[in-house]
Amino acid sequence: MGDETQARLRRIEDREALRTLVTRYGFAIDDRDTDLLAGLFTDDGVLDSVDGTIAASGREAIVAFYQARFAILGPTFHYTHDHLVTLDSHDPDQARAVVTAHSEAVRNGVPMLAAIRYLDRYQREHGQWRFAHRRLSFFYHLPVSDYVGAFRDSLRKRTGGTPQPADWPEALASWQACYPVA
Repeated sequence: MGDETQARLRRIEDREALRTLVTRYGFAIDDRDTDLLAGLFTDDGVLDSVDGTIAASGREAIVAFYQARFAILGPTFHYTHDHLVTLDSHDPDQARAVVTAHSEAVRNGVPMLAAIRYLDRYQREHGQWRFAHRRLSFFYHLPVSDYVGAFRDSLRKRTGGTPQPADWPEALASWQACYPVA
């Protein structure tokens, strides 16, 4: 096999490994498997959110964040959709992606729904692809009872207290160019 063919095969294998990593994350959360979860992040991995409500750095802090979250959650179901991967052309051990996903959860006894974009940065560490940085961005995160009515405005993050603006699409420059505010 030639060098070009080997390089193409490696890129295909890397993309498949990254898809598997993303799938394992959902299973780790839903199964409350903190050992699996810890192994999905680099030693100095970061988990955060666009709005700053989630901020954990390092494996131990990420696991501690989820352990606290699990204490208020009932059953959850995370499922991914599209996975747009960009492999770093200069460093074969780095990649980025945007992953679209949904989650269903029971939080403090309230059934919740979320539409999520994960903004991921991956790093191959000790021969395995891991999350170096996983950032959550929400189109909505709300009680099931609010689902239909929430689409009338941008205040679609309703996980507690005062409803907050969704992270996207209204905040995106492309959205604002298409729908300028009068």
